[in-house]
This record gives sequence, structure tokens and C-alpha cells, in this order.
Amino acid sequence: MSRPSDPRPSDPLVTTPAGAVRGARVPAGERYRAVPYAAAPTGAGRFAPPAPHPGWSGVRDATRPSPTAPQPPRVFDGLDVSPYFGPGWVPGAEYLTVDVHTPAADGGRRPVMVFVHGGGFITGSNRAALYDGSAFARDGVVLVTVNYRLGIPGFLDLPGAPPNRGVLDVLAALRWVRDTIAAFGGDPGNVTVFGESAGATLTCALLALPEARGLFRRAIVQSGSGTGAFTPEQAGRVTAAAAALLGVEPSAEAFAAVPDERLVAVLPALVGLDLRTDTAVDPLAGLSPLGPVLPVQPADALAAGPARDVDLLIGTNAEEANLYLVPEGALESTTDAELEAAAARLLADPDTVLTALRTARPHATPGELRSAVLAHALFEAGTERIARAHAAITGGGRTHRYTFGHRSTALDGRLGAAHTIELPFVFDLADEPWLHGPEGLLGPDPAPAGLAARVHGAWTAFARTGDPGWPPYDPDHPAAEALGG
Repeated sequence: MSRPSDPRPSDPLVTTPAGAVRGARVPAGERYRAVPYAAAPTGAGRFAPPAPHPGWSGVRDATRPSPTAPQPPRVFDGLDVSPYFGPGWVPGAEYLTVDVHTPAADGGRRPVMVFVHGGGFITGSNRAALYDGSAFARDGVVLVTVNYRLGIPGFLDLPGAPPNRGVLDVLAALRWVRDTIAAFGGDPGNVTVFGESAGATLTCALLALPEARGLFRRAIVQSGSGTGAFTPEQAGRVTAAAAALLGVEPSAEAFAAVPDERLVAVLPALVGLDLRTDTAVDPLAGLSPLGPVLPVQPADALAAGPARDVDLLIGTNAEEANLYLVPEGALESTTDAELEAAAARLLADPDTVLTALRTARPHATPGELRSAVLAHALFEAGTERIARAHAAITGGGRTHRYTFGHRSTALDGRLGAAHTIELPFVFDLADEPWLHGPEGLLGPDPAPAGLAARVHGAWTAFARTGDPGWPPYDPDHPAAEALGG
């Protein structure tokens, strides 16, 4: 559905292959919202590849945000997570859209950064306040933020439907950038795709997909994993469980008849399924039942995709899993028995990992070690594996590692350098009042002076040149640049 508007000469106008859009002038340049990169996924189309948008006549209003993908609410006790997850489900069919924040749609050839949001593959949108592109436009970068299909329409592996439809959406958005971004003042030959959490794991998948060749020059992986894909066997268990809960056959045709409300409603019942197999642990550690489904993990398949020609900046936060344990009090309440059980469930070699953690942190509590185990399983092992694989490519792009260590003082100072905490610094928003206070993600204390400028500056420098400001990663002498902490 197009949204025509009356032309207003004071607002900027861009002509795209699908039609003209009118955006808004903002302090850091121009912003265009809810620009479609694919047709609305409705009915059976929810389980089909993204289709080209039919276009529109007249001028489309690009000043208002788009609907969001169907999704359940997410709550973390004592934390205001709305800046990260956004408004939740805002119903509307046409949500396969991008927002573009540019210094000017003037035909310039500026670096382009394409952001893929996180949210465990079941929540999130580009409407989240943390993804404001003002600082990027201020610094001469065109920022594109992407919505994609989530949950069952995006990632459930179904007979009769193409797999990884959420990944196909991101590929479609990158093709839109290739074909259209020059009209917004961006350089289609200098595109950096970057993502956080689920978006970072999707970025890892892109590095190993042949279809992604030529669509981006650089990639940034923030708290993702190169081993975050489900095997087909694991995906089959989730599909069988979802079909049983809905009372339908496990096929695209049957699921196409189920309304979005019911597809969203069954998601909580799918969390926590036993997905460990003889050959694989649960790549998402029970936190999400849905994500990319691949026969080979991205870290082991880089030769198939564009990785050789791509510079990579990749890293994790120092206390990633605190986000999942601190709000519910598990950091303090975890016993040794619960720690051992978590390690056995999450790790292929729990004894080796636990021994190494206890040696490195002899005074850590069981809860702190549980947080380290979960972080290792979800992010750190898969990050190290893909970093090593990328750095080993002869004649390939450069690899750079980082560790983000600034500790949020939220939740009485216990949240620490948890998952998501780097985002305000990447987007140079760390001083915003809505990130501080009793329930703010960054806690009541002010952000460290200069850290946001350093982190944001490293990301934009990498997008321009492939050099964030520190030496490339060397697998023989592994080290990561410390940011904060």
C-alpha cells in the first residue's frame, strides 16, 4: 500500500525506481522513513521470497515510520528496554522497509552503512530509538536501517517455503541499496553492513552466502556468532512443535492460513525446546527457537560467500550474558549445581571450558561463571571462530577485533558490560537522558567522556577505509582492542 502525499517544496524529494519519496530536513541532514524495498508480505506471501514492490504514482510520504513485523513483547525486569526493542508490534502490512538518514540526497558518493537490528530473531525494528542515524549523517555517512521478517514468517523452516526468509529480506534490502542509494547521496561501491545480536549473526550468515557477493565491501559484527545457525535437524524439531501447537500440518500451505496473531502467540511456548543433537548444541542457548538454518555454520563456509573480499570488524562485550541473568536475580542465586547443569546443556566440552574459566577467574561466584558460560556459548566462541576463519583467508580483507568493556551502572551497578550496552556508543547517543536514570540501560551515572566519540569514530572510519584505528587481528597472537572498561 502506497502513501501518497501532497508535494511540499520545502521538503527534500528523491526519485527511486519504484517512485518518488518526500522526506524531511532534520538537523543532521535529511531523513526518509518507511521506504519499501520489497512488496508487503501478506497471506501466503509471508512464506515466500521477498517480491519486488509494485511501485506507486505521485509522491510518497517518507516522513512517518513504517509498521513493524509481527512480534511478541519483550520485558526485562527493572530495565527500560524500549530504546532497544522499539515500540513492539505496530500492525500494518507494509513493513519490509528501510529508513535512510543522509547528509544530503545530492548525488554525492558517501560511505553507506546498513544496520540490521537485533532482538533474538523474534522482536525488534528500525523504529527503536537507539538506531537514530543523526550522528552518522553528521559525520558524512549515509545510514540505512532495515526491517525484516521475524518469528515464524521469517525463520521457521517449512516444507514448501524457502528457508531463511528473514535473511532473504536483508539480501533484498542490500540489493535495494545497490540500486538506489546513489539517489540518496551514497556510494553503492562502499557499503558496510553491520548488525548487533541477531542482526550480527545474520551478518555472519551473509558472509558465507553466494547471493551476497558484490552487495557490500565491509562488515561489522557486534555480539553475534559465526556458529549461530540451527542445523536442519534442530529446525525440524521447532517446526514440528509449532505445527502441533497450532494444530496444522507442518507445511507452508497450512501455515499460510494461520493469522499473524496466532503465529505470534505460540512463540513463547517454543522457547526452551531441547534442541541438542548428537552433533550440535543449541546455537542460541535456549533463548530463541528461531534463527538462520544452514547445513554448515557460516564460520566454516566463508569460501562460498563474499568474505574474501570483505573487511571485517568483529567483537563482543565483556559481560554479555549479564543481560539475561541480572534482571531475574540469577547472577546472585545461581548455585554450583545450576552452573554445572548450564555448562552441560550449553557447551560441547563443558569440563574444558569450566576449568579454563575457573582458572582465569578464581574468585568468581557461580552466577558470574554461569554468565561467562552463557556468553561463551552464545557469542564468544562463535566470534573467535569466524574471526580466525576470516583472518586465515589468503589475500582476503582485513580482520579487526574489539572487546567493549564499559560497565553500565543499571540495576544497582550489577548490569555491567552486558549485551546491547555498546549500541549507545556506536550510535553516539550515550548522553541521551532516556538511556539513564533508575531503569535506563546505561544506569544513573553519566557515560564516560569521550568513549562514544571513540567508538562511533572507529565505526565510521572503518566504513570509509576498512581501518578502525588499530592493527589487524593476528590469530597467532590473538588480541582484541579494548573499548571502554
